Amino acid sequence: MSDIQKIIELIEQKKDKWVSVSNQIWEFAETRFEEFRSAELICQTLESEGFSVEKDIAGIPTAFVGSFGTGNPVVAILGEYDALSGLSQKGGISVAEPVELGGNGHGCGHNLLGTGSLAAAVALKDMMEQEGLQGTIKYYGCPAEEGGSGKAYMARAGCFNEVDFALCWHPWTTNTILPGNSLANYQVYYKFKGKSAHAAVQPHLGRSALDAVELMNVGVNYLREHIISEARVHYAITNTGGFSPNVVQAEGEVLYLIRAPKTPEVQGIYERICDIARGAALMTGTEVEIVFDKACSNLVPNVTLNATMAEVFSEIGTPTYNEEEIHFAEQLHATLAVEDKVNEINKLPKAVASDLKDKVICDIIYPYADDIADAPLGGSTDVGDVSWIVPTAQVGTACWVLGTPAHTWQVVTIGSTSIGHKGMLQAGKVLAGTALEVIKNPKLLEKAKQELKERLNGEVYKCPIPEEVMPASKRK
Repeated sequence: MSDIQKIIELIEQKKDKWVSVSNQIWEFAETRFEEFRSAELICQTLESEGFSVEKDIAGIPTAFVGSFGTGNPVVAILGEYDALSGLSQKGGISVAEPVELGGNGHGCGHNLLGTGSLAAAVALKDMMEQEGLQGTIKYYGCPAEEGGSGKAYMARAGCFNEVDFALCWHPWTTNTILPGNSLANYQVYYKFKGKSAHAAVQPHLGRSALDAVELMNVGVNYLREHIISEARVHYAITNTGGFSPNVVQAEGEVLYLIRAPKTPEVQGIYERICDIARGAALMTGTEVEIVFDKACSNLVPNVTLNATMAEVFSEIGTPTYNEEEIHFAEQLHATLAVEDKVNEINKLPKAVASDLKDKVICDIIYPYADDIADAPLGGSTDVGDVSWIVPTAQVGTACWVLGTPAHTWQVVTIGSTSIGHKGMLQAGKVLAGTALEVIKNPKLLEKAKQELKERLNGEVYKCPIPEEVMPASKRK
């Protein structure tokens, strides 16, 4: 029996456990740095499987490391388990219907992500025991990927310094080795303080913080024409100063997320946005406090690990779906906008698009080519910070219906179904199989390390989060 077949059987033997863990995390739906029940469940599961667990990593209560084995190589398997606010949704239905109005939901599938990585770590541990292999498995419990950059704080604390290589995955609409270039980002609060007054009787005595927020947003809108086209600037007004229009608002707050391909480019845009904020304060006679919230680095791709992962994925193959699953997928697919479906197909190579154009679930593996390592991912991930320190690779497996945008109720509802679970288990098999291949092939690991060194070309990792900035969970 091949190593890959053994991995498949080990994960399938404990399938019910992994489905149960995933569903519990789905129900907890805890947001950034508040994932206490989710983290504790994974810690308990690791301990029951023979791992030792160290909690409160990097001073973050919901960050932890589960370890098994001794010596080198040391493989990091990254897990996430945070949800998104405002995306509460009942599971397994094809209509938008929240469990709790305004509640949280796993709109990026991190209940699956954390559990699939857990399944991989346990299967790898079982294989190493059976074959008497030397090495150390570390499952990294990484909180707050959504809006918190937990891995960046962990990287700043040196948590990955002794690791030899790292593997991760993400729920996706297709089966693919994930593109290697993500956007670096900064997330920053701009808090304006003014002076309240009666808006009709004494408006001249007031200084509107809300006016400052609006002027800042207008200024940044004009800035967009004068930054690189690959950059993205998003914002959300998080405090409008109240609900009374006859009061000059004394407080106002806006949260900005600034993205660009490289951290220095983000820094330059950030400095210009800070100048705009100060200008808005000057124009309105208010004061502005700039609060750096979090940041993450761009991904450094690794063709060596990607190619190995692609070979493993090809040997494992894709899941099969029964009639009930296909019927549910068709119902969910019908809720998607036409432009979402078209966008999915347009991103695919012609041959792949032709195979999938009449399907609702991806049942093929996206053909691998080395240039995928340098293709743009589009969004941001704090896996990027890990990739600057050790060779890192990620896989995506089909957990969502084709055309599904991330951060939507459709992602939440499918995350508790057998479709999502099959993608999760498939990812666990790919991660464990890839890790085993690298552990057994020291030359492959050396090649991956050499590639990282060449790609960095003398650059060294510097955490984009300033030393004085603490995780949101630690701020008063």
